[in-house]
Amino acid sequence: MLFIKRDQKIDLLKKVPMFSNLSNRQLIEIAKHSQQVSVKAGEVLAKQGSRGWEFIIIIEGKAQVQKDRKAIRKLTSGDFFGEIALIDQETRTATVIADTDMTLLVVDSRSFGHLLETIPGLQGKIILALCSYIRKAEQSSIM
Repeated sequence: MLFIKRDQKIDLLKKVPMFSNLSNRQLIEIAKHSQQVSVKAGEVLAKQGSRGWEFIIIIEGKAQVQKDRKAIRKLTSGDFFGEIALIDQETRTATVIADTDMTLLVVDSRSFGHLLETIPGLQGKIILALCSYIRKAEQSSIM
């Protein structure tokens, strides 16, 4: 039964652009350290100012990111969040609310650190995603 769940997670992970060129062995490692979670529309997935204990990958569904109760961004399949609070060990920078029912893969903080250390290139992919986010935020504030 465990192997079926792990295989299903691997299939889900293959759909996430950030993981698209990882090996099967690397995907197995991520699957081993992640929990598949289903949430209902309207559920708060992360709250601005609270402590962050997990990295969350959206497999299916849509969510809204709010900063100071103002919508600033939409998230969908393949997007992720929670990495900032885990990297700098500070509080969450924004609130994330499920717009639809969602399927998520959740990685706790200890496992996140382990994955960053053991999967070559994962740190770089997260840094690139953070840079992209910063560029989008800067463009939004200019307009």
